[in-house]
Amino acid sequence: MKSFAPVFKALSDDSRLRIINLLFYSGELCVCDIEEVMGFTQTKVSRHLAYLRKAGLVDDRKKGLWMLYSIAKPRNDGHRKVLDFLADILRSDAVARKDAERLASRIRKGCCTTYSVVKPMLAESEIASLRSQ
Repeated sequence: MKSFAPVFKALSDDSRLRIINLLFYSGELCVCDIEEVMGFTQTKVSRHLAYLRKAGLVDDRKKGLWMLYSIAKPRNDGHRKVLDFLADILRSDAVARKDAERLASRIRKGCCTTYSVVKPMLAESEIASLRSQ
């Protein structure tokens, strides 16, 4: 029971849920990509990412000059179920979908690191699929 308390506390904030949603959609993002999509300062995004990392929901890795963030690998079956449920409910949330659309637009334009340097761009069909949801 105690292992889930930090997870649910971390998920009790709208901003952190929005960040988690962007990471589910993209796989991996740098702080500046999240800043641009959400309209937050670097400090605010970094603070939320640190909270999510401490709760075991987000992993980070260094790639050149960038720190990249992704959804953490599930620690156990319960953690996996929470992440699966969260991904499922965020797909139907209007704010989460709008954030994903803004991220898709940034991806098409070649956003900061994740898609212009580290990963290939998403295929147009994936972006079109997002719009049709």
